[in-house]
Formats: sequence, structure tokens, C-alpha cells
Amino acid sequence: MAMTVSSAGGLLAMLNENHPTLKLHALTNLNAFVDYFWPEISTSVPIIESLYEDEEFDQRQLAALLVSKVFYYLGELNDSLSYALGAGPLFDVSEDSDYVHTLLAKAIDEYASLKTKAAESNKAADIDPRLEAIVERMLDKCILDGRYQQAIGMAIECRRLDKLEEAITKSDNVHATLSYCSNVSHLFVNRREYRHEVLGLLVDVFKKLPSPDYLSICQCLMFLDEPVGVAGILEKLIRSEKEDDALLAFQIAFDLIENEHQAFLLNVRDRLTQPKYLPAEPVQPVSTETESAQDANAATTEDVQMADGTQAVSEAVPASVPVVDPKEATYAERLTKLKGILSGETSIQLTLQFLYSHNKSDLLILKTIKQSVEMRNSVCHSATIYANAIMHAGTTVDTFLRENLDWLSRATNWAKFSATAGLGVIHRGHLQQGRSLMAPYLPQSGSGGGSPYSEGGALYALGLIHANHGEGIKQFLRQSLSSTNVEVIQHGACLGLGLAALGTADEDVFDDIKNVLYTDSAVAGEAAGISMGLLMVGTASEKATEMLAYAHETQHEKIIRGLALGIALTVYGREEGADTLIEQMTRDQDPIIRYGGMYALALAYSGTANNKAIRQLLHFAVSDVSDDVRRTAVLALGFVLYSEPEQTPRIVSLLSESYNPHVRYGAALAVGISCAGTGMSEAISLLEPLTSDVVDFVRQGALIAMAMVMVQISEASDSRVGAFRRQLEKIILDKHEDTMSKMGAILASGILDAGGRNVTIKLLSKTRHDKITAVVGLAVFSQFWYWYPLIYFISLAFSPTALIGLNYELKVPRFEFLSQAKPSLFEYPRPTTVATTTSAVKLPTAVLSTSVKAKARASKKEADQKEKAEKSSATESTSGKGKSSGDKDEDSMQVDSPVEKKAEPEPSFEILINPARVVPAQEKFIKFLEDSRYIPVKSAASGFVLLKDLRPSEPEFLSLIDAPSSTASTGGASATAQQGSAASMAVDEEPQPPQAFEYTS
Repeated sequence: MAMTVSSAGGLLAMLNENHPTLKLHALTNLNAFVDYFWPEISTSVPIIESLYEDEEFDQRQLAALLVSKVFYYLGELNDSLSYALGAGPLFDVSEDSDYVHTLLAKAIDEYASLKTKAAESNKAADIDPRLEAIVERMLDKCILDGRYQQAIGMAIECRRLDKLEEAITKSDNVHATLSYCSNVSHLFVNRREYRHEVLGLLVDVFKKLPSPDYLSICQCLMFLDEPVGVAGILEKLIRSEKEDDALLAFQIAFDLIENEHQAFLLNVRDRLTQPKYLPAEPVQPVSTETESAQDANAATTEDVQMADGTQAVSEAVPASVPVVDPKEATYAERLTKLKGILSGETSIQLTLQFLYSHNKSDLLILKTIKQSVEMRNSVCHSATIYANAIMHAGTTVDTFLRENLDWLSRATNWAKFSATAGLGVIHRGHLQQGRSLMAPYLPQSGSGGGSPYSEGGALYALGLIHANHGEGIKQFLRQSLSSTNVEVIQHGACLGLGLAALGTADEDVFDDIKNVLYTDSAVAGEAAGISMGLLMVGTASEKATEMLAYAHETQHEKIIRGLALGIALTVYGREEGADTLIEQMTRDQDPIIRYGGMYALALAYSGTANNKAIRQLLHFAVSDVSDDVRRTAVLALGFVLYSEPEQTPRIVSLLSESYNPHVRYGAALAVGISCAGTGMSEAISLLEPLTSDVVDFVRQGALIAMAMVMVQISEASDSRVGAFRRQLEKIILDKHEDTMSKMGAILASGILDAGGRNVTIKLLSKTRHDKITAVVGLAVFSQFWYWYPLIYFISLAFSPTALIGLNYELKVPRFEFLSQAKPSLFEYPRPTTVATTTSAVKLPTAVLSTSVKAKARASKKEADQKEKAEKSSATESTSGKGKSSGDKDEDSMQVDSPVEKKAEPEPSFEILINPARVVPAQEKFIKFLEDSRYIPVKSAASGFVLLKDLRPSEPEFLSLIDAPSSTASTGGASATAQQGSAASMAVDEEPQPPQAFEYTS
């Protein structure tokens, strides 16, 4: 019959018949052929609608379904859904057709929208029960069919936490479903309050499981800002009799530390119960013989333990020490270790030791930069000092500075401030010795003292050393701030205090800084504004309105700028909670406050990829009258999108071709910030044309952004890395290059090799939470445009790329593990050798091909070609990086030969020894060996990994023993002397590879 029907006219005529059977026959057949005849049926919709409205007609629902389908084909989805609801059970949610899929999506959107509006206005949702029934049928069907992820997505979108819990608990693998749900809530739930509700539910479900996943629970609790819950779990684990539980507690603490939420972690630490037998004052035990006595004393010997693994305990003891319960003694020992981790001291100490022992900085690169920078050019002179600090961040190696003291002393005024502050970046994390290292430069009480610039720089350096871990130095910085009226020293002290007390919202510190602000000194006030923001970061404090009011009162542009950024920092991560303040700032008459509004948008919605925030920023990027605001609006996109970096190049690609250089600069840095450390091909392709832009400051921004994207990417994984290094060298050595882009190239050289080539820039932790310090660091770093000393804030975003395995004693045992990838993919850049520096010295003549010298040399070159090739092929081919971009024939020869030599024998795997450098792209190739003595408590391929020892009776060999004791236990001068010898040893070892190479050729 289906084949013979050519028109719906006859069936439509039946609808006017009186007999219900004829109407039913017509409706049934029209419903069957609606896909073909809907244009014809649409002319009779009023008749079918009247059948639906006729309450005595018992096939009303069939009429509704038919009308719904016709409206669907007409594109009237609202009407279509309305009649589908009227069709009741005849609207079959399990039907696999475009019509059903489209209307279900529409129903869910409608339902979710109504629920969201109701939640936002705090009213009960007024929802059609038929709509609710359809959504429930859909959810039930997904759960029944085992499509749990689909059910979770719908339940979250529809705010049906009851169905969400049902989907999780009924799933086959509850742990996997929970982690999926956690990821979804971070990525797709736009409103902060609702996300907290979802995470609260997840915590409840986690706790009900027979074997709770404490790692995930504590991450959720941290996000919910519930230190009591975290402290309770950690205490339960370290009181357990099983050593494995204690290892898990330590692992949780290390994972929490990675999110860098100082105030929260200190709160957890302070809520852990003290052991029952310990008196208020730490008491020295009777002897070192009993294990329990050592445990009781662990708190007083913690630092010594970490430095060299020995226990130094005194004999004398009061007679009234109570008898020690072994269980409490074990708890006391574990508690000490746990508190060391939570305070950040253990991880900072281990990171310091790792960066020191694995430092692979190339001093010859710095030497080349220094030789090529003109004495008169103070900007490039300072840039070289910045590059050195970034290159050696956290390594404690200041060889370059000590070897070039005369050259360094040319820095005057603010350049001297920056040079001194750079020591803070180099010694970052040197908590025990920080103050003694900086002592020669710090303000001396009672004496006239040295230069206020180096004194201010030293206070800033102390803040950088203790960034986010400033309990020990806060008081000293407060005294330094209150005891001076010199604005340069106040500037350094304010920045130092803000860094040390980051996010602690300490009222007393705030008042100290506010007093400086109210002196209305432009230089000190700028730092005070930023410092207030650092102190109150993420608190959405009422003090922001106080700061905004003062920004309107003062006449100093510097102070307004400092306050604008400070206000933006206070709303970090507050999402919709910051909308009122953002609205106020973005509508302000003063472009500097609007500029702060862009940062407020960036930081309030940082890492959320929130569509509303992106739309607002794009609106300002193309419509604001101030270039300053437009540039910042584009740059701010980088902060909003760093959780989904692949989106950024696509979103800013048109802006990167803007006629306005400020917008192009913003686009470059947006990509640099959000794609930092990813080596993403699209990001590099977008930045490449900008590195040779016609405007010098755009080139500067593009070079810095490119270095951020390429940090720790090897030439083997992307050949453009080598080309970029050669481009930097060419710019630095070119006498005719603009100062701005030369500065960008020098800074980019530092960022590429940051932290001794052992750190990357990371804004998200492994659990996909923001790294607060890193985000804040990059936000303030991006102000260097106005104030160069803020460049050092980039060091806050550096994250060591290491796998550091730790045993129960939190020592680093030596063992092997596997990287199942070619070694060349993730190797360190090859060190430049002396041969390269000779070619670097010749480079200016090669680059200046138009000069007379180059013409004179051209005739001589042919004669020398063969001889030069023979001599240098042996030595230069070992140095893959830092080669000159002149002498192109030689260059291509030297790049090819090592690859050819390596291609045949290169293995497809590599054995690494704990602790080892593991770059982010390498993590998926890391495997523990099957017969390994140690297995990780949780599967992890980088960071601090607690290890279970399967053969505890065998002797252990420890790593990170020699280098750390020198770093941790020597004073400033001797420490630097030792570091110098270590660095010079590294340089002395460099000639060995060429000898081996000569031998093979």
C-alpha cells in the first residue's frame, strides 16, 4: 500500500468524517506517511489540532504526535515540543529517528534552562510535569541501557542530582564513573555554586564505597574548601597500623601541595591532632637507640633528616617524660612527616635538590648574549640579567653573576634593583638559607647602608624565595616595610610581602601595605596595589571596593595601575561571584581601571573556558577606544582558555592578523599563556609570522610567547624548535635589530632553558585544578610591559618536570624505570661547545652581509671552505643548538650528520634512574619495570610518587644525598662557591663528546 499512495488528500478528507474509527484510520496512516507528505498535511494542521483539543476524542495523543511531527518539519521546534508533550507515552524516547533526537535535545535544553533560572533566582522551578516526565524517561532509559556517561551528562545539565547519584552507583565501574563525573563538573559546569553541589554529592558517594578513593575525595574537599574533612581523612590514614595507609596519606598531601593553595594547606596542617603523650614543649629523648624515642623527637630533627638522613639527638632529658605508647610514637613520626609535606617544606627541599643536581644550563649561551649586548644599551643589559635568573631559576647556581661582577656593576638605579632581585629567582625555595644568602644586600639597621635600589631588590628577592611559603620571613619583611620611608625600599618590601603572604588574607599585613598606599607615592603605591591583590587573592574581599575608591581618588597613573591589577587578583576564581565588580570596572571612564576589569574577567573565569567571559573579552578586544584595554582583553583570553589550549589559536587567529599592533601583541601572549609548555603545532604556526612582524614590540611579545610554548620541547619532536633557537641567536647578534625585539629574544632564550632545562610552565595540576601561584605569577608577569622588575613573576609558574619516587622515610631511593620512547624525543638540548662560540663571534660579519667586511670575506671563504669543514665537522656536529645562522652550507651538514649517525642504532626505549627528568609529553611512555623493587602507591608518571618497597629487608641506595647537603647546610658564600665548582665541572666535562666524535670519524 505504501507504494501506491501518492497523496495524503484522501486521508486528510477522512479527518472531517464523523465516525471516530475513520478519524483513527486517517491519523494512523498520516502518522506513518508524515515524513513524505508533511507539506500537504501542514495545510490541515488546524483540523488535527482541533482533534487534539476535543476531550471526548479518545485518540487525542495520536493527533498531538502528528501535529508535533509536522511542526518539526516546519522548523517550529517550540510548538513541536509542546505537542510532543501532549502525545504522552506515544512520544517514544527510545525511537532512533532525527525527530526524536532533536526533540529530546530540545526538551533537555528547555528543562535545564528552567532549572538553572530557578536556581539563580532562588525560587522553586515551575516546570510542566509532562516535560519532567519526558526527561525522567530519558534518564531512566540511559541508566537501563548502561549508557552511564550519557546519563551523567544529562543529569548534571538538568540539575537532577538524584539521577546523577543513581547513574554513578549503578554503573559497572564506580571509581571510573566518579572520576569521569569529576572531570565533567570541572569542564562543563559553568556556575561555581552548582559545581560545589555536584562535588559535594561526589564526596558522599565516594565515602559510601567499600574501598573509598581517598585521593579523589581529598581533591574534591579541597575544591569545596573543607579543611576539616581533609584533616580527618589524613589523620585516619596515618593512625592506621598499615604502612601502606601512611604512604597513601603522604601521597595525598603531595597531590594537594601541587595545587599551591597555601592558606588551605596550612589550615589542614593546623587541624591535625597532636599525639597524646607529647608535652607542649618538644622534649629530647633519652637516647638514639630506641626507635620510638627517635620518633618522638622527629619534630625537632626534621630539617637535619631531610638534609643528610642522619639523626642528631642530645642525651640530656627531664626525668618526667611519660612512657611512650608505640602506636602514638608511630603516629607522632608520621604526623611530623605529614606536616612537613603540607607546609611545603619537603617538596620545596626535594625540588631544590633535584634542580641543583640535574642543572643543565648552558653558560655559553649567556656568554654569547653578554658579548653581543652593547655596553650603552641598559635595556638589553638588564634583559641578560633577567634571562640568567630565569635560566637558573631554583637551581641555586649563580656562577654567571660571580664571573661577571664588573659587567654586573654597570647596572644602576632600577637595573640594580632588578639585578639583586634576580638572586631571589635563582635561590627560589631556599627557605632555610634565604635570608643569610641575601644578607649582604638587605637594609642594615643603624647604618647608612648601601644603595636603596639593591636593598629594595633584596626584599623583593626574599619574597620570590619564599613565594607562597612565607611563614618564616613574613615578620622580617613587615619590619623592613615599617622601618623605612624610602619609596624604592618600600616598593621591594611590598612586592616581597605580597609574594610571601600570597592568598593568606592576613589583616595585619594588609594594614601595613595600606599605610604605604596612603602615602600616595607613585613608586611605592604601585607595588602596594599589586601586593594587596596578592595577599587577598581569590578572597573576593570587601576591601576591593576600598581599593577601587582609592584608585579613583589618586592622581598617580602607576598607583591606579597597581590597584587595578590588585583588585583583579582579589576575584581570582570567583566566576559569577565577581560579575558585579567586573561590570563596575569595565564600565569605568578611566581606561586603566577598564584594563584592570579585563584582568578581573581573566582571573575570575581563569581556566573555565566560560563562553560568557570569552564573549565579553572579544567584545572589548574589538570595540574599546583604548589600545591598552584592547591588548589586555585579547591577552586575557589566554587565562580563560588554558584548560582547553587547543581552542586558543582558533579563537585568536583573526585577531593575530589585526591592523592594530596592540591586538596582535595580545594575541601572541594569549597563545603563549594558554598553550605554555604544550609545543602545540597550531600555536607555533600562529606565532611564527608574528616573530617577524613589522612592529618591534609585537616581535618581542611573539618571541616570548613562542619560548613559553616551546619550553622543554626537543628538536626531535618539532624541528621548528631548532629553527627558533637559531632565530633568537640571529636577533641577539644583529647590531641593527631594535632594542625591543632584542630584549624579547634575550628573555625568550632564558625561558626556553628555564630552571636549568628542568622546568616547564604549567597552570593546571595533574588533577586538573588550577595552580594558583602559577596563574597569579603569569598575570603579574604580563605587566612587565610597564614595569620590567615584574618579569621575575614568571618564575612562580615554573613547575619541575621530574619523577621523584619517595620511600616511607621520604628519602629518594635509587632504582630504574622505563621510558618507552626514543631517547632523542625527550633529550636535553645538546650543550653548545667552545667551537660554537667561535662561530658565534664570527656571526655578526655573516649576518651583516651588506657590510664591507662581509664582501671582503666572501672571496676568502671559498678557499677556506674545505679546511673549515674538515676541522669543524668533528666538533660542531655534537652541538645541535646555539649554532650560528650564517655559513648555511656548514650548518646543514652539521644538522644532518648527527641524525644519520643516530638513526641506525637508536633504541626505542630508555632506562631512567630515580629521580629523573620526565617532560609532560613523555609521561604516557613511563612504565615501572615488572621485577622492580618499588611500586607506586598510585599510578603516576611524574611529580612526587610514594613508593611501596616490596623487598624491605634489602639495603637501600639513596639518590639526592650529596648535592642537597651542600645546598641545604652551607651559608651564602660557601654555597655559591660550591655551586660554582659544580657548574664549572659541568663546563669542564663538555669537551669530552667531541673527542669521542673525532674517534668515530
